Amino acid sequence: MPNDVMGGGGAMKIKLNGQSCEVDAGTSIAGLLDRLQLDNRVLAVERNLELVSRTEHAATLLAEGDRLEVVTLVGGG
Repeated sequence: MPNDVMGGGGAMKIKLNGQSCEVDAGTSIAGLLDRLQLDNRVLAVERNLELVSRTEHAATLLAEGDRLEVVTLVGGG
């Protein structure tokens, strides 16, 4: 994952999958996933040890110091 996923606004520091990175103030989970070109239909997002429902990604704004874990869901057989 990139260390810098900013688009031009004020910067906030977060942890993304254990790595420090900066995002724009006001970035939502959906916005972050879009900037990283990740499809939210095949992954799960945990924010500060709580699972965030896919339906809440757009409404959940990131805050300074947030810790995100983004994992890809894999089907097996």
